[in-house]
Amino acid sequence: MHYRHSLFAGALAIFATPALAQTAWDMPTPYGDAVFHTQNIIQFADEVRDATGGALDITVHSAGSLFAHPQIKDSVRRGLAPIGEILMSQLVNENPVFGVDSIPFLANNYDEAHMLWGASMGAVEAALEAQGLTLLFAVPWPGQSLFLNAEVTDPADLRGVSFRAYNAATERMAQLLGMTPTQVEAGDIPTAFSTGRVAAMITSPSTGVSSQAWDFTSHYIDVQAWLPKNMVFVNTAALEALSDDEQGALWEAAADAEARGWEMSMAETDTQIARLQEAGMTVSTPSDALSAALAEVGETMTAEWLELAGPSGETLIDSYRGN
Repeated sequence: MHYRHSLFAGALAIFATPALAQTAWDMPTPYGDAVFHTQNIIQFADEVRDATGGALDITVHSAGSLFAHPQIKDSVRRGLAPIGEILMSQLVNENPVFGVDSIPFLANNYDEAHMLWGASMGAVEAALEAQGLTLLFAVPWPGQSLFLNAEVTDPADLRGVSFRAYNAATERMAQLLGMTPTQVEAGDIPTAFSTGRVAAMITSPSTGVSSQAWDFTSHYIDVQAWLPKNMVFVNTAALEALSDDEQGALWEAAADAEARGWEMSMAETDTQIARLQEAGMTVSTPSDALSAALAEVGETMTAEWLELAGPSGETLIDSYRGN
């Protein structure tokens, strides 16, 4: 009996070996499955799984279901999750470089956004490395534009309007325009509007569609103020614990996801603006007066960012503008 038990235990150990060799990663992300960022990340996870023969298995937990958006970075830093995605500008209070892509009208098309990323990526990587994190890739949202309940041509009409903010830059922009900012996560947008917490927002047409903005706003003003990025990063210790082959597969899939994500973002812009219009929203370009007011806000916020960032920030902006 003892002999047969030993054989049985040995057989179980042999069959269990492949499972024990698998590395399973849980990946918290802040946005729902319908959002192109999440779809891109799901494909990234599938490609990693396929390339490693299942040895590295990433499970995507979307819509803040594992950790809420503000907790994702710290959860990865502490090793509670090995990999995650956040909106980069959420970290601007830690380091100004995380907010450079959210300065209004500094880069307000894809070519300029790509050049700005080229100028700032090294500084972002260094800031993450100091916290034991490694940047894998970053993908922009379509340009941020205004969602309102009435046509606004005079910027004075924005004063006193309650405004959904999602980071320090949107909060500051609201203040400079005389609006009243309230922090609201993407998943809470419909509730915030229905309960009267906010009456206006600036966001991408993607978020406008995913939140069905036509149910609570009527006008979309296509200002394309900036193209903020989501970034995907990994706990450096977890990364280094992978085999060389697994790390290579992860980096290759990350490069593909970044290239694919930028293409998805560009395709998303026209498609989602058209969907807003089809749903009954009035789509327009900003009036000259509104454009001038927003440009003034952009100049003020660029100067404020440079003051915070210091000489390294000036070098970054000079490099970007030099390209």
